[in-house]
Amino acid sequence: METDEIYIGLDKRGVQYVLPVQAKSKKDRVGIIQIEQDIAICALKFPDLICRPIAAQSMSNDLIALFEFEQSKDDIKIASERHYRLVKAKDVSVEELKQYQQRF
Repeated sequence: METDEIYIGLDKRGVQYVLPVQAKSKKDRVGIIQIEQDIAICALKFPDLICRPIAAQSMSNDLIALFEFEQSKDDIKIASERHYRLVKAKDVSVEELKQYQQRF
């Protein structure tokens, strides 16, 4: 089994998560078998944490898509999809950073 990255994190309430990540280039496809394997690894290695499998897909030079998956009794589905434009830190002003921080 191959998982590109595994992160451990917690939310504001202290709930702990394990986040296996599959990273794909523009031409590659995210395979459900890989996501199933990520879920199996998390269940084996981190049985007490909530598994939230993620795939990152390059769409262009500065655009990526992040997918979160969820497992039901019958199959695995995309729970959410978000697109992000990557920018250089120097291109984001201090004022913009303050505005972003106030949103959450």
